[in-house]
This record gives sequence, C-alpha cells and structure tokens, in this order.
Amino acid sequence: MSFDEAVLWERLNKVGKTPLEPDWLGNVYCPSLSADLRKALAERLGLLGDDGWGILKTLLKQHGKQSELIHAAGLCHQPEARDWLIQQLGDQEELELEVLQAMACWGAIVPTLLIKRIFREPSQAMRMAGLELLNFKAYQLSDDELLNLLDDLLNDIRDPVVLSTIRILQRRDGIDISNRIAEVARKGSEATTRAALLALGCIGTSSSQSNLFKLSQSLPTDLHRDLAKKQLAQQYRSWQ
Repeated sequence: MSFDEAVLWERLNKVGKTPLEPDWLGNVYCPSLSADLRKALAERLGLLGDDGWGILKTLLKQHGKQSELIHAAGLCHQPEARDWLIQQLGDQEELELEVLQAMACWGAIVPTLLIKRIFREPSQAMRMAGLELLNFKAYQLSDDELLNLLDDLLNDIRDPVVLSTIRILQRRDGIDISNRIAEVARKGSEATTRAALLALGCIGTSSSQSNLFKLSQSLPTDLHRDLAKKQLAQQYRSWQ
C-alpha cells in the first residue's frame, strides 16, 4: 500500500457517523488505486443518495464503467441511476454481471423477457443475479408464469441455484407449485431435497400436505422420510 492510500484509508476509517463530502470522495477516486480502496470510496458515494449519484455520473464519464462505480450506482437508489443501469442492459449484446447485480433492488421493473434471457445464461453467477431480480418481480407473475420461468433452474445441477429457486417458489401455495417442489424432493441432492421438504412444510396447504404424505412413504432414505413426516406433523398441529 502506498503512503497516499494509507492516508485515504485513515480518513475513511476516522469519519465515524459524519458523512464525507461527495466532492472529496470524487476527487480522490482513481482507477489506479487498489481495488479495495476504490470499492470503499465508491460505496461511500453510493450511500450518499442523490448527492453521491451526481459525483458517480461524472466518474463514470471520466473512467468508464468500472465495476465499483456500477455497484455504487445501485446503492444510491436514485431513479436516474436506475434509468442509467437499464440503459446499459439495453445497449449490451452480452449481459454484464455487475449491471445485473446493481439492478437487484429494481427487479420489479425489469421485463420478464430480460429475466428469461438471463436464465438462459449457463453461468451460476448470472442465474443467481437473475434470481435476485426475480425476488422483487415474482409477485407480478402468475403461478404458471413463474413455473415456466424457473423450470430449467430447478433442474440445474448446482445446489445454490436450485435452493434460491425453491425460496422464491415456496412463497406461493398453488397446487402446481407444490407438485413441482415435491418433484425436486424426489430427484434432488441432499441439500435440495431437504430444502424442498421444508418448503412444502412452509406452504401449509392440503396439496403440500398430500405431497408430504406421499414423500414420507416413498423417499429412499430414512433421513428424508423422517423429515417429511416431521413437516407433515407440524402442519397437522398448526391446523388444530
């Protein structure tokens, strides 16, 4: 670390509850600084809301779409920053992960077609970013639309993708969703089978109850059959 960076870190760490001036943050930011310091400076700007976004716009023009500046644009929660991020998505032939991650809190306004496009990407990071967007948009979709959107992700071989998908689906209580989660319980890994059984327990409908009963009789391991029975018993108690 250079002496100048040490001075900047000291200034950042001493500020306490007193916000740093956005102009100072903008003046000391430079792409030649270490990655951690650039990120810290950009995040401070993002947390300053509209005042921070004004400086971030200037930095983006000067230095281009640095990942920490894109991240900070998402942190500032300003409509103009949102519109800028959406424009970046529209201008891209290939989606940029940093832009998608920065857009997470605005998932409700992201078109469903874009989320479908994200889910066609094979990388785990891209799919997880799409799921973060969908967290804020799922309420706008019907059960059928949600299942169609997420079906391929439920077949993903990577547990984190399937687990995040289950967490979105378990907010619904439709019959088709309960049946699809039960299918994951039958065919999933140790982690995803457990998550699917817990999700059915959370749903708490006659459909999820029926699926739990069938699973408690048919799953191949004692551990999972016992968990299905436990979730079923908890549903009975909650209905009494």
